[in-house]
Amino acid sequence: MLVPTRWFSLRKRLLLLLLGGVTAGWLVTMVFSYIDAHHEIDELFDAQLVQAAQTLLVMASETDGDDFAEPEEVGHKYQKRLIFQLWDDTGRLLLRSHRAPGTPLAATDGFSESARNADERWRYYSQWDRQHQLRVQVGENHQVRADLSRHIAVRLLLPALFGLPLLGFWVWFATRRGLAPIGAVTRQVASRAPDHLAALAPATAPVEIRPLVEALNKLFDRVRHALDNERRFTADAAHELRTPLAALATQAQVALRARDAAERGHAIAQIAASARRASHLVDQLLTLARLDPSAGLPLGPVRLDQLAAEICADHGMAALEKNLVLELEAPPAANVLANEGMLRILLRNLLDNAVRYTPAGGKVGVGVTAHADGVMLTVSDSGPGIPAEQRTAVLQRFHRLADQETEGSGLGLSIVARIAELHGASLELDDGIGNAGLAVRLVLKAS
Repeated sequence: MLVPTRWFSLRKRLLLLLLGGVTAGWLVTMVFSYIDAHHEIDELFDAQLVQAAQTLLVMASETDGDDFAEPEEVGHKYQKRLIFQLWDDTGRLLLRSHRAPGTPLAATDGFSESARNADERWRYYSQWDRQHQLRVQVGENHQVRADLSRHIAVRLLLPALFGLPLLGFWVWFATRRGLAPIGAVTRQVASRAPDHLAALAPATAPVEIRPLVEALNKLFDRVRHALDNERRFTADAAHELRTPLAALATQAQVALRARDAAERGHAIAQIAASARRASHLVDQLLTLARLDPSAGLPLGPVRLDQLAAEICADHGMAALEKNLVLELEAPPAANVLANEGMLRILLRNLLDNAVRYTPAGGKVGVGVTAHADGVMLTVSDSGPGIPAEQRTAVLQRFHRLADQETEGSGLGLSIVARIAELHGASLELDDGIGNAGLAVRLVLKAS
């Protein structure tokens, strides 16, 4: 069952993948940047708490009062909102800031946090001096850190809000421009006439679609050759069939106008001969048409010696009628990898040609021998042969020698060449028996 194609827009997919990936990457970067910035802010402010505590310890010995005055206004929005206390080793409060309570800010040394009320969270740092006589405690409202972290987050978010639409537009524009050559190739193919099979030659195209363009060009080339072969085959077949059909019509007219039984009998015999020639030509044409598709043949082991013996037996009567010597030399168990039906047609055509073109009293030989590349099949005769300069041409369809008197369709050797090609076998035409006639050698793969 043919599964329907699931079509999708490459442009939309690229746009979504690129924008989605950029957005996700941007968000992840923002989150990690925010976390890292918050951590660095905490470290910075903790260091300042420590520095403030140590400064107070140094100043404590020079201060006589029990608290410090605090300015009425904040000088900077990120100014540290600190409170501090100074205690002695007996637990007596020696010094505190204006807003600091009379009780210890923290119960433990080092860093600690606590909520002074529902809306405020404070971070504290406690430290003793070297003599363990003075203890300083410094506190800072956590809101300063939160405000600074939010400010950093906003600063990170604003470029994304304005930049993502611009980036999206640019990605859309870039994908549209980048995929434009594909659209150009598509329009070039769609606008072609059915018989326009020239190679595609886009002015500009990305290397990514070069394999597709080259595959299309190869397909166009194969289709063009196939159409050319069909046109040539049709024209040649019509030309070749015209002769026997014209002969049939002529002999039928002669038979109708015959003046006696002998003349009528002769005309009817000619009609029968012309019908046989036309039938043979049609059979050859149908055989050649079956060999035209490029699909490979199913191959299997074939006993070439047995097949050659059968075909020779089929042509035995025709050889006897012309007083020909038909010899077969084939060792037993000569197995080849081939299609038996096609190989039978090949052998029949070779023997048919050899028997037909060899003069009476001549000789036809069929040989099967071992070869370095497999098994060699040879069909040779003592007939008129084919000049060396024309041996390539006779493998083409409907090609006949100019001085040939024997009737034929000009298709036998072209069928043999096509079957050999489908089997991947090498085909060679050479001199026949006694350096005369024709020898056809075919090397097949052994099974």
